Amino acid sequence: MPAATIGQFSIERVVEQQLAFIGARKFFPDLTDEMLAVCHRDLPPGEMTRDSELVLSFHSYVVKTARHVILVDTCCGNDKERPLRPAFHRMKKDYLPALAAAGVRPEQVDFVMCTHLHWDHVGWNTHLVDGTWRPTFPNAKYIMSKKEYEHWDGVYRSGVRDTHMQAFEDSVMPVHRANQAVLVGDDYEVEQGISVEPCPGHTVGNVVINLASGGSRGVITGDVMHHQIQLRYPELSTYADEDPHLARITRTALIEKHADTDTLVLPGHFPAPSVGRIQKASAGGFRFVY
Repeated sequence: MPAATIGQFSIERVVEQQLAFIGARKFFPDLTDEMLAVCHRDLPPGEMTRDSELVLSFHSYVVKTARHVILVDTCCGNDKERPLRPAFHRMKKDYLPALAAAGVRPEQVDFVMCTHLHWDHVGWNTHLVDGTWRPTFPNAKYIMSKKEYEHWDGVYRSGVRDTHMQAFEDSVMPVHRANQAVLVGDDYEVEQGISVEPCPGHTVGNVVINLASGGSRGVITGDVMHHQIQLRYPELSTYADEDPHLARITRTALIEKHADTDTLVLPGHFPAPSVGRIQKASAGGFRFVY
């Protein structure tokens, strides 16, 4: 069964892993004890541990249309050198079997769409073949924001070598060298009803993916919001946001745009089942209805 249908589009969720990832107070620097207590009380079970560790899912979305197979964001990847992220260092996960269970072989993917180029969204862009990183999806065009790519290319050329730059080196540059990267502007449409929308703040060129078919709508939000805490308190940006102030503005605008509508919202890290709708909450803020 698909995770969702939007008109003629069928959407599958492909999970790499789900885990208690990080402490809530560390991830959200402006989260107060009072806010945290409210979230423990009001959020659905499974969003947070008793010790206030955020439970995050690392997953992709497969969008199947009448014409194309589209994969949005590719998680963390196997065999990647991530010494600063020990839990993700040289991983061995069953992502490709999970993709196969969704009825997709790598050679069937027509487009890989990247909401942004952080390490946990590009990992399966490539896989290791005889010691060389090669595109995992040999027939796909990899859609990336031109602004996003040029930003990270500049950071890489400056000599920075953090986890994001390791990912740029092993999961983005090989795709570009293989001439499979397509750097797009802010109004790019893959096919009718599937388009990018700029939503900067988390990163410079961050985008969301809008889906529209048969009068139904959806949006794949990537990291515009990481956790349901940001629905209860949209003002909370994360320590991972490059521009926390801009992230706050774009996140709040996106939430308000889709609240109390029929738009299906498909976040990048909400735990299973991940897909739902945003509603205004009587107690304040918003809530997510799976």
